[in-house]
Amino acid sequence: MHMDPAMPVVVGIVFTILILGLALRGLRQPAAVAYLIAGVVIGPQGLGLVNDANVIIRLGEIGVVLLLFFVGMEISLPRLLERWQAPLFGMLLKAMVGIGCAWLIGSRLDWPTERIILLGFVLSLNSTAVVLKMLRDWGEMDTRVGRDVTGVLLIQDLALIPMLITLDFLGGKPPTASVVGLQVLGGVLLIALLTWVTRRGEFHLPFARLLRADHELQVFAALIVCFGLAFTIGLLGLSVAIGAFVAGILIAATPEEHWVTKSMEPFYIVFVALFFVSIGMSIDLTFARDNWQVILFLVGAVFLINTPISTLIMRMLGDDWRESLYAGALLSQIGEFSLVLAAVGLQAQLITGFAYQTTVAVIALTLLISPTWIAVVKRLRRPPAGAARLPVEP
Repeated sequence: MHMDPAMPVVVGIVFTILILGLALRGLRQPAAVAYLIAGVVIGPQGLGLVNDANVIIRLGEIGVVLLLFFVGMEISLPRLLERWQAPLFGMLLKAMVGIGCAWLIGSRLDWPTERIILLGFVLSLNSTAVVLKMLRDWGEMDTRVGRDVTGVLLIQDLALIPMLITLDFLGGKPPTASVVGLQVLGGVLLIALLTWVTRRGEFHLPFARLLRADHELQVFAALIVCFGLAFTIGLLGLSVAIGAFVAGILIAATPEEHWVTKSMEPFYIVFVALFFVSIGMSIDLTFARDNWQVILFLVGAVFLINTPISTLIMRMLGDDWRESLYAGALLSQIGEFSLVLAAVGLQAQLITGFAYQTTVAVIALTLLISPTWIAVVKRLRRPPAGAARLPVEP
């Protein structure tokens, strides 16, 4: 019997993820670290099981959509909106600090203004996928820190659109009025949906009764709810991940949430893993080896600058020092959407090929190191045994 050539590849990927997952679980490392390392191992410069990284990257993008969908189902919208000022001002302050740091670097290296702005945007975004997965795995989505950090990440995702528009302007390709109009319409639609859910409370999905006893169709119904709204929001020029997040909020307000979660969980696990695998595959090992000193210096600078800055921002917004430090660690890495900004900057010739490869390597390594860094800070922030503990808002 003829065997499909893809079969050894699939078996190799799954086996690599399983072995690394078991090994790192024994070392008490998050699953995301295993997935990232698996991407390096199976990639073109590792075992070479997958030479076309674009396939895995596209599958991984589905993982980000599913991740935001599940986060939407677990977040309490009223409680998230109670402190909307903290995420909004936190995001604005991080963006200002990122651009300020880029200006300090660029002014010494005589960079053009366009490159400084691009670098500032790259530095100001954190990883929605890494942070929200860890908060979800640790059951901390609805804590005060979880809500504040989630709010900052969601606003960052929304901020990606004006950042891309700005880069188009800098690259000489301003968006048309119709594109901007669609994006405004998308924003209005999202606000209207969230307002409706908040006021309505619980409601039933229109097709719920027809699917009550049919698990197979429940799977497809859950998929269409998630990807249907994400697709609609994407057509309106906004982030499909945000569309999936709103879809999750809608599902959380229905009694059908339990079978939607049951139907979607396996897809969530597989595709989120593929997202992290795609990040690992994006690391150019040859380039990293030839420029390891510069890359490691920049990675260290990212953590040593981002962590205290994010800590101070959260402290200014009212969190105590322990919670602020934890939030600072959660917001210490450079996010996956910064890869999109870097690619746009390369196409617009705002950065060179060397700068682009360096940026990709730094982003990928901060994503790889970030889960361990967060876990270490999480342990360090705990008060000593026997010490009096101050009450913290749940």
